Amino acid sequence: MSDTLPQNEPPAHLLDAVPFAAHLGIAFEEAGPDRVEGTLAWSPELCTAGGVLHGGALMTLADTVGAVCAFLGLPAGAATSTVESRTNFFRAVRAGTARAVARPLHVGRTLVTVQTDVFDGEGRLVGQTTQTQAVRAPRGE
Repeated sequence: MSDTLPQNEPPAHLLDAVPFAAHLGIAFEEAGPDRVEGTLAWSPELCTAGGVLHGGALMTLADTVGAVCAFLGLPAGAATSTVESRTNFFRAVRAGTARAVARPLHVGRTLVTVQTDVFDGEGRLVGQTTQTQAVRAPRGE
């Protein structure tokens, strides 16, 4: 799949593979094996007390963008499965749009580790997620 993607152009079908993320309103701005960027707009339905974007919504944004980053770096036919995901929150998102940028830290034969930084609309770091994905070989191998 990644061999046919134009660099930095998000394929429209990416969200078809993650309908929960599409349901929440996540959109991809850029997608390639070295960098994936996605956004999630603040809305009252995604908030916790006090009008703050819920941590679960932010984690879904980071997880989705990070997983796509891991997937786009795989050999044809391979898939991933999350082994571990850890998030640190630094500030709240009270309005605007959260933006997540994912980059691979390690791409191996059996594991891929991705770091995803989440920013608020003013470019301030909101949180950071590090996730490790197991690489699943193509069926029949």
